[in-house]
Amino acid sequence: MADQREQVKPLAPAALYLFRSDEEVNSHKSNSDSKSPSAARRRRSCIKCCGCALAILVIAAVTMIVLAFTVFHVEGPTVKMTSVAVDPLPTYSNGTIRTDANVTLVAGVSVKNPNVASFRFGNTTTTVSYGGEAVGEGLTPAGVARARRTATMNLTVEIAMAKILGSPGFLRDYGAGALTMDSYTRIEGRVKILDVVKKKVVVKLNCTVTYNTKKQVIDRQNCKRHVSL
Repeated sequence: MADQREQVKPLAPAALYLFRSDEEVNSHKSNSDSKSPSAARRRRSCIKCCGCALAILVIAAVTMIVLAFTVFHVEGPTVKMTSVAVDPLPTYSNGTIRTDANVTLVAGVSVKNPNVASFRFGNTTTTVSYGGEAVGEGLTPAGVARARRTATMNLTVEIAMAKILGSPGFLRDYGAGALTMDSYTRIEGRVKILDVVKKKVVVKLNCTVTYNTKKQVIDRQNCKRHVSL
């Protein structure tokens, strides 16, 4: 019996080992519980950062769309002929019209720029026709129409008397004091907004003008504008 009791005694360390294992498990659980709040905080911070980034992207996209349809939207300028002045016909001392001379026609033109940036245009070409035939051409130097402003310029055209006198009905119309002429003006320029938007703009203006030679004013005017962006 004494031998059997001595054999039972070594079982005690096993119980101690099991007890220690329970402590380790409880300690591990305690550590996991202590770490879970920090993990949740990190998750919340990550969600907030992602939400802020998404909100910034949405705001930026909406801003760009609004700017594209407002500030960055380029419109073609409005070109109008405001006045026409024609020099008296050159004549000899006996009153006969000279065919070896030219007549100067000066047309006042306005360029209204509706954009938020200046419209810079190059040399402007104008062609004048009478009776379906081109009788004169002029060139105007480059210029600038400021943002949302109207620029004015004079188009000077030299009309060849030999050509215009060859048109049937010219002398009759001139004597009646009403000359109906056609003009074609081409203006090519560029609108640049903050070095972001650069647009080439071409304006073509076709006008039919009835000019009162006695009063030196425009009686009637019909213009058609075509803009290419």
